[in-house]
Amino acid sequence: MDHLLSIITFLPLVGALAVFASPGATARWLALGVSGLTFLLSVPLWFLYDPAGTGLEGWHTMQLVEGPYPWIADLGISYMVGIDGIALLLVLLTTLLTPIVIYSSFSSVHEKVSQYMGFMLVLETGMLGAFVALDTFLFYVFWELMLIPMYFIIGIWGGPNRIYAAVKFFIYTVVGSLLMLVAILALYFFHHAQQGFWSASILDLYHVVLPYRTEFWLFIAFALAFAIKVPMFPVHTWLPDAHVQAPTGGSVILAGVLLKLGTFGFLRYAMPLFPQATHELGPVIAGLAAIGIVYGALVAMVQDDIKKLVAYSSVSHMGVVMLGLFSFNTEGVSGSVYQMLNHGLSTGALFLLVGIIYERRHTRLIAEYGGLATAVPKFSVVMLIVTFSSIGLPGLNGFIGEALSLLGSFHAHPVATVVGTSGVIFGAVYMLWMVQRVIFGPLTNQANKELTDLTGREILYLAPILALIFVMGLAPRPFLQVMEPSVDRVLQQVNREVDLLAVTESAAHSGDAVRGAHGGER
Repeated sequence: MDHLLSIITFLPLVGALAVFASPGATARWLALGVSGLTFLLSVPLWFLYDPAGTGLEGWHTMQLVEGPYPWIADLGISYMVGIDGIALLLVLLTTLLTPIVIYSSFSSVHEKVSQYMGFMLVLETGMLGAFVALDTFLFYVFWELMLIPMYFIIGIWGGPNRIYAAVKFFIYTVVGSLLMLVAILALYFFHHAQQGFWSASILDLYHVVLPYRTEFWLFIAFALAFAIKVPMFPVHTWLPDAHVQAPTGGSVILAGVLLKLGTFGFLRYAMPLFPQATHELGPVIAGLAAIGIVYGALVAMVQDDIKKLVAYSSVSHMGVVMLGLFSFNTEGVSGSVYQMLNHGLSTGALFLLVGIIYERRHTRLIAEYGGLATAVPKFSVVMLIVTFSSIGLPGLNGFIGEALSLLGSFHAHPVATVVGTSGVIFGAVYMLWMVQRVIFGPLTNQANKELTDLTGREILYLAPILALIFVMGLAPRPFLQVMEPSVDRVLQQVNREVDLLAVTESAAHSGDAVRGAHGGER
């Protein structure tokens, strides 16, 4: 168990090497076996992690820590991984969704199967590594690693405009990533100037005190990289193209996990590293989140393509997550983390369902459907449950996260929360209207009359998601108990009192010290 996190993180990457070298039929089952084993190995993390226990010194909720093991020792860069309650839940979400996506792709991916399955496993390692990394340079490596397989998944197996969508996704992500790298380097040098030794550990960098203006610009650099990944309005435009052109599996992973890395980045890096700038710019980010909620809902309402409607719904739902994050209270941030999980399940399931119906009809146009409740009743029931989850029906998982996020946000940003709540209402409108046009009404299209209902394989990979939709809706306490101590610890860092006079007086000294460090290196 000493290296369980590392095994879970790198097992998919090792498996990917074997998958790339295997023929298509073998590659499918090998990829499913590797991802399934990764999930089984991750399950004990739930039992090993103790929310009330002691962890790494100075950060009591960080447990199962491995390292630091020297990587680039002269520069204080190390291999160091660990989890808190927030990362634990996101790791489990990732290891659950990956085998579901791989299994669902058995019937939809027929060309270059080995490469597709291999890229999915490489992507899983990138996502898991970003969640567990405790060294900022290690985090950056995993962050960039995720970009490569997703670029190929969209660009090779996507729709007619896949190259445009893949390049747009790549450019947006790289621009944000490079800004973040510059900010990481600056923070790294400031730490050396103040503490006298090199370290890229996030737990060491939390102790760096920055002049306000410096903190402001470094926060902007981190925040832009994470806002693009969320994606927040107005840097969201890559997402609808990527979702619509990506194959079903790519869309599920994109919505289910990759977007969460943006909000996780805010919570692990941008907010606790730069508390003054976080509070100063909190109202601005809350305002943009509220605009994104309403904008995403209104644009989704006029879509004629089911997949594009679900894609714009992600912009709206992730706005609720951002509102909760910047509430600066336990209620709002816990709701935000809960909503990350909810969105991964409900929107991931929606993309799976869209993929299922697309495989049968080869169209995603809403106008082509109607009356599916008669033709495919099992599919229709599942679609209704997932839709109700997405709009936050009480008793299902979506309600808990939305309610806590908005309640917490109202204390900090009442106007933005009221605006955002109106967007949530619009969300119910466009989702129910879509369901009414696709599922209900007369069955007039002959092609729909000949549709086959859900197969046993499709029910099998949808079942875990459906089960969690009910479990998380009816029994949220176990999940909240796991995350809340970690949320409180992050908020202590974000809300810590900073002596502004001391910061001001240290500005010149820190700047001189950094310049001296550079000079010394030369």
